[in-house]
Amino acid sequence: MAEPRAFPGFGHWKAAACEPLTGDASARKYFRLRAENQTAILMDASQVPDSVAPFIRIAKHLRKIGFSAPKLYLHDEPNSLLLLEDFGDDTFARALEKSGGNASSPSPAATRASQPHEKLFTLATDVLIALHEHPQAVPENLRAYHPEKMLEDIELFVQWRTPNVTALEREDFRAAWRAVLPLAQRVPESLLLRDYHVANLMLLPARDGVRQAGLLDFQDAYRGPVTYDLVSLLEDARRDVPEDLQKKLLARYLAAFPALDRETFETSLAILAAQRHTRVLGIFERLARHEGKLDYRRLHSPRVEKLLHKALQHPVLADVKTWMERHAITE
Repeated sequence: MAEPRAFPGFGHWKAAACEPLTGDASARKYFRLRAENQTAILMDASQVPDSVAPFIRIAKHLRKIGFSAPKLYLHDEPNSLLLLEDFGDDTFARALEKSGGNASSPSPAATRASQPHEKLFTLATDVLIALHEHPQAVPENLRAYHPEKMLEDIELFVQWRTPNVTALEREDFRAAWRAVLPLAQRVPESLLLRDYHVANLMLLPARDGVRQAGLLDFQDAYRGPVTYDLVSLLEDARRDVPEDLQKKLLARYLAAFPALDRETFETSLAILAAQRHTRVLGIFERLARHEGKLDYRRLHSPRVEKLLHKALQHPVLADVKTWMERHAITE
């Protein structure tokens, strides 16, 4: 990975040692800087400059209402460079990998491994509970993740997974989704972080309560249904989450909000699971075909297809299921 570009106003960071960090599917690049016994993270968002202002805004807001988002030390918005607090290397995902075994396996080793799974996923769920309980969770004038925006996001699936469908079949896809997406909006709204999963959560054990979870990758935040980030966490595109743990955590969430209508909640959860998995499959296909990044499709698309198939069993998604079985999935 190339060295980062010069950062005006670096101060003592100008002489810092620079270590590139492994990136993800995004176009952002990250570097760890070390200077005078301090470390910081340099984020280079020059390929996605529109993400800088939202990142700064949401990071400041999350810290203001009591959550752990990185402090902003310096920023150069014209060049899309940010110098951020370093949360270390212990993502929840890495902590889960260190625990060993697959928590969905029935082996004794996996049973022992399920303990850190449950602890970390419970903390992540508690963050969502605390966020959704907070009366000032949503910043003023934050954009809404409304049904037409949800539909726009999953058009990517048709473009990359089913490019040979006719114009009429594409319109059938839109019509099936337009009939159900408004039903997902019938649960309460809150701040929707939108890419909320264990790879974007940092373990900060020296902090208290939900602040033990460091939050990352929230520049695409919206105001939207509370069910979306739960789906993102519990039906992770990159790892299996045991079904019994999913049920336990959903029960924990619902216990915190006894006024929620369970049927409405479960319908929203199924619709947004199907919407998110459809979107992710489109992204993985684009990464494979357009950018030559084949691992996302090879390693994770089969899992996401199974999750999509599961979500489509909800009766309200019957027309979407019919379209998918006809044009896109075989299960």
